Amino acid sequence: MNSLINYTSCGALWLGLAVKAPDLLRHRHDPYLRAICAVLGLAGLCFLLGAPPTVGAVNRLSGVPNLAAPLTYAAITGYCAASQVLVVHWRGGPRVRRTARRWTLAYAVVVLGIGVAFALGDAPVERRTDLDTYYATTPFIAQMIVLYLVAHLTAVTVTTVSALRWARQVRGGLRAGLLLLGAGSLCGAGYSAVKLVAVSARWSGRDWSALGTTVSPAAAGLGALLVVVGVLVPLAAPWVAERRRASRAYVRLEPLEQALDDLLVRRALRLPRPRFASPATLLMWRRTSIHNALGQLAAYCDGDLYDRTRADALAATGDPGLAGAQAWAAVLTDALRREAGPGRTSPPSPGTGRSPVPSPDPATLARIADVLAGTVRVPAASALPGDRTTAGTA
Repeated sequence: MNSLINYTSCGALWLGLAVKAPDLLRHRHDPYLRAICAVLGLAGLCFLLGAPPTVGAVNRLSGVPNLAAPLTYAAITGYCAASQVLVVHWRGGPRVRRTARRWTLAYAVVVLGIGVAFALGDAPVERRTDLDTYYATTPFIAQMIVLYLVAHLTAVTVTTVSALRWARQVRGGLRAGLLLLGAGSLCGAGYSAVKLVAVSARWSGRDWSALGTTVSPAAAGLGALLVVVGVLVPLAAPWVAERRRASRAYVRLEPLEQALDDLLVRRALRLPRPRFASPATLLMWRRTSIHNALGQLAAYCDGDLYDRTRADALAATGDPGLAGAQAWAAVLTDALRREAGPGRTSPPSPGTGRSPVPSPDPATLARIADVLAGTVRVPAASALPGDRTTAGTA
């Protein structure tokens, strides 16, 4: 079970790293991106090295019993340093680089201490899952264990406090990401705290090794999942929001495209609908179809009708945007009737009508679609009494 948690957590973290790797390659000198990728990469490495099968493989290949332990502790310490550097860059300020260097140097000293303590200690019996408690009273090995646990607990505590404090000051995807990151770091703190409790119990002669082999891995695995999601949410939020906006705009324009459908089909003005396209591409396709139809109808549009309808709607609503949309809906309704009317296959001669100016922009197109969807219907050609109809002025 521990191995499954470790490898799953490693996979989740490295999946997040794979998502961010292209950005890092494009902006390799961005310290913020480097810190994010270091956090994801080193956290995944911690879980990989800490899995019992990996521990056995490292010890067997190296020929040194328990060599996997200091390597795992060094990876955890590196993760702690990367987390602190990430927090420093998040906070910003005039001394970002200096503070980041101090954290890096401090944890480099911790890594050196772990290596020296392991070299001075004696751990001849391989322990794949409970080394912390088994060697909790062994000289130098015990100091190595406490050193990495205290360093990890310090880092995740600072990260938790910083993330949750900052989350109160922001909104949206960044707030959600910070809350998740804070919760994940809190789970990481639980990992270290439980390990320290189990080690302390060993000092007093009690055997609480089950805490370190069951509770700690579960807390670490949950923390890894929350951390990777928390790091990626603020990066993915703008992309998700843009897709949502494009999808809503695409759906909102449907009534207008339906009103123009007969013209689009008869004149073959609609491009083939793209398959497996993003919402932004579909929105561009629908707007292109609408603009193609509007271009075909330009010669049939009556500017006088537009002015009269807009003036009446503005007097009734006091909303220039809505008045313009209602006027355009009336003009398009009239233009569609005239374009499709019997004996009117060619545009009218110049001077028979003044084309509305300016042409509708994307925002106006959306409001025209709203008018058509709510109170305006495109009538059949025989339903309109004459060329100067004001149909659609609701």
